[in-house]
Amino acid sequence: MKPKQLNSTRRDFLGAMVLGAAASGISAFANPLEKTIPKVDAKKISESDKWFDRIKGSHRVVFDGSTPHHSFPVIWNWAWYYTNNGSGSPDDDLTGMTVLRHDAIPFALKDEAWKKYKLGEMFDIPDNNTKASAVRNVVYEPQEKDMPMPVIEGIKKLQSRGAMFCVCDLALNVYSGMAAQKLDMDATEVYEEWKSAVLPDIHIVPSGVWALTRAQEHGCSYIFAG
Repeated sequence: MKPKQLNSTRRDFLGAMVLGAAASGISAFANPLEKTIPKVDAKKISESDKWFDRIKGSHRVVFDGSTPHHSFPVIWNWAWYYTNNGSGSPDDDLTGMTVLRHDAIPFALKDEAWKKYKLGEMFDIPDNNTKASAVRNVVYEPQEKDMPMPVIEGIKKLQSRGAMFCVCDLALNVYSGMAAQKLDMDATEVYEEWKSAVLPDIHIVPSGVWALTRAQEHGCSYIFAG
């Protein structure tokens, strides 16, 4: 994302929380003066905690993907598997997790959402094949020019090897609310549509920062990926 656009997006992020939080019932954001901690669905927390039990192997890492960063939240996950394999560790002894949060959440969504909500334009993610803003997920099943090298694998292939991907629910709330406001749509409906657009086996976690701590509690080393 270009510096000016990125700064603008981040400046709008907290202001948009009122719209996004309303969609998920996080009532504390409805009143800026409210001092209570926002309530989070305990059932969702329990389900997410169980999801982290899938972490396996002697070598474990979590990649913090907070921005698209030229697809590095996915590329570094692949690079970690590639070099671990090369140094003698099989996939069964590895877990590489990528947490998609903040500006990187489009990487968790289906092509239909990218096209309908112009996510490439919204998050400044280009399509290297068309040189225009992407209207499809460029890291799930990468096309010829999507990655710097053809050997780099996308999310779907990495998942088949045991890599784990999750996406921040709080960011889905906030950014879907921003999109709804721009398009004069109902924030709750857009939020539900974005949740339904999350790709197979990508887990929705309460927040990205919550997931990063959970991963480290399960023995994952931390690497900033963008």
